[in-house]
This record gives sequence, C-alpha cells and structure tokens, in this order.
Amino acid sequence: MSRAATLLFALFAYAVFFATFLYLICFVGNVPFAPLTVDRGPEAPVAIAVLINVALIASFGLQHSVMARQEFKQRWTQIVPPPAERSVYVLVASLMLIVLFLLWRPIEGMVWDARGTALELPLWLAFAAGWGIVLLSTFLLNHFELFGLQQAWFHMRGRQAEPQKLRQPLFYKWVAHPLYSGFFLAFWATPYMSYGHLLLALGMSAYMLIAIRYEERDLVGHYGDEYVRYRSGVGKLAPRLRRGGSSPPPGTAA
Repeated sequence: MSRAATLLFALFAYAVFFATFLYLICFVGNVPFAPLTVDRGPEAPVAIAVLINVALIASFGLQHSVMARQEFKQRWTQIVPPPAERSVYVLVASLMLIVLFLLWRPIEGMVWDARGTALELPLWLAFAAGWGIVLLSTFLLNHFELFGLQQAWFHMRGRQAEPQKLRQPLFYKWVAHPLYSGFFLAFWATPYMSYGHLLLALGMSAYMLIAIRYEERDLVGHYGDEYVRYRSGVGKLAPRLRRGGSSPPPGTAA
C-alpha cells in the first residue's frame, strides 16, 4: 500500500468511525429521528432477542479486545502494513457496531421511568457528560494516534513517532480509565431504562471491566513499574477519596 493510499484509507476509516460514534449516541439515547435504537427496531420473542443481543455484544467485545492486544498486533502487522494497522482496527470496530445497530432486537419492559420527573434533566445531563468525557479523554491521550490518523500522516511524511511517554492530563490525575468512566455514564444515565437498554448497559459494562484488566496488563508490560506506581495512586473508574502519590498515566490507550 502506497503512502498516499495509506493516508486515504486512514481518513476513510476515521470518517466511518466518527459517523458510527455519533450514531451510537443516538442509538443509546433512543433519539426520535434515529430509525434503529436500543428501544426501536425489529421485534423478536424475548428469548431470541436476548440471545441475539448477547451474541452481538460478545462479538463486539471479542473483536475490540483481541485486536488491541500486543500479541495479535505483532502477527497482524505481518499482513497489514504497520502504519495502517490502527486504522484497520478502527474500521473493523466501527463495522461491528454497525452490525449491532442493524441486528439489535429491542426488549420491552421498564426498569425505571423518570421521564417528566425532576430526575429527567439531571439524567440527560449525565448522559451528555458521559459522551463528552469519552471524546475529551481521547484528545487528552492522543486522539489522532488513537484512531490511526497520526500513523498514516507520519508515514506519508516519512516521520517517526516519538516514544510514548507517561503523562497526567486532567482526568488522569485522579482516574486511570476516564474514557471507560464516560462510557459507563453514557450507558447507564437514561430517564427511561427498558429491559433491552439494561441488557446493553450490563453487557457493555461487563466487557469494559474485562477489557480494563487486559489493558492494564499491556500497560504494565510497556511502562513497567512507572505505570504500577501511577495505578496504585489513582482510582480505576472514579477518583479515590484519599489519593496517594502517583506517577503520570499513559499517553495512549491500548
């Protein structure tokens, strides 16, 4: 793949990702103008819907975690050019979410309904804050490296990326995984929690808790004791009430 083609592919993958990310907000938020959402789509018997939805969440989680591991990357880059590796990952992850949107089966039934109450606005604000934290966290790391654009651009210019350093920007002073914290807020903060939405929130939460374990293993392998010291001084998903000394967090995510 030529340098220009690699950059064009990275731009295409990023465009697909960004459109998918925006639709994910609509999907989880059950916005009226979205044709398919967590509570609106093709119907199926409850047992079938549960099986389909669990399979969709598991497939997304499996792809997202396996392709992010260093062992997989080492073998994968023997097939995919290293400058395009991250873009391929981003594109495949986006396609897995698109499949989830298309095949998701809503499940009726109410866990809670705060619509029209004093809790509705705070819940929507928490929902918006969750997505805001997710997006901001990517920029606090390195948004363009995280989604493959930097690698393709540097390849185009014949530049080498500088070695990754541990940094401590904003949220990372108190929380090791603010990006996941944002997703937790985004999936759980809703004025109306249907059984289908509950299944999505539980499934994605389980995936994230598992993913954090593997991600931290990779980070310890890459940064060694410096990351261990950092991790011991901050909360995992929420700030600790009492914070000890810490080293800075990683400058990029797995």
